[in-house]
Amino acid sequence: MAAVLNEAENIRPVCAELAEAARALPPCEIIFVDDGSTDGTVDALVAARTDGILPDLRIISHDRRLGKSAAVRTGVEAARGQWIATLDGDGQDDPMEIVRMFDLAQKAQGPAPLVVGVRLRRQDTLSRRLATRFANGLRRRLLRDGCPDTGAPLKLFRRADFLRLPQFEGVHRFLPALFGHYGTPLLCQPVRHRNRLHGSSKYTNFNRALVGFRDLLGVIWLINRTRLPRRVTER
Repeated sequence: MAAVLNEAENIRPVCAELAEAARALPPCEIIFVDDGSTDGTVDALVAARTDGILPDLRIISHDRRLGKSAAVRTGVEAARGQWIATLDGDGQDDPMEIVRMFDLAQKAQGPAPLVVGVRLRRQDTLSRRLATRFANGLRRRLLRDGCPDTGAPLKLFRRADFLRLPQFEGVHRFLPALFGHYGTPLLCQPVRHRNRLHGSSKYTNFNRALVGFRDLLGVIWLINRTRLPRRVTER
């Protein structure tokens, strides 16, 4: 599934790549959640379905912008499958990486994992790469989540595991720490990162830093206040 906001120019090529990736996966559904776009994003999604690129595409729309985490939650709740794969709709993620991530998850021993597609060579501006490196380092140091790229768009997880997590805007940047606290193991898979096809990011380094630091403090509090049993038995 993909959460999108004002990505009209990117929709068609991303849908074409998703169609190719879907052929290499078990039967699956593809969901786009539009988070209140003001351009032609929804029209482009409808056209991709009507033109047969993704004839079974599910399109879900928010009536206003609520944020990426809310859009991801909407998509996960609407999904019918057991496994969820997420990616961005700007073309920077290669959908074929989902095939490799799903294969890794199926071969994992023990509980079903969270698989994160770690972007080794970021195709972003220098300032954004430095800001992301600092943010990831700070999160890793304080949360000890073991993930070098917690904000990576490419993630694979079980739907039921995600729905156990608390919902708040920004949760998508802290999934490794939260999943880990709920007992889900982490697997990191190196993935290819590409230049954005069209348009620009919806966030600046400054607002990402302000919101990210506030959210980080909130997640630390949340983890410290969440009490979970190691084992549950019924007699």
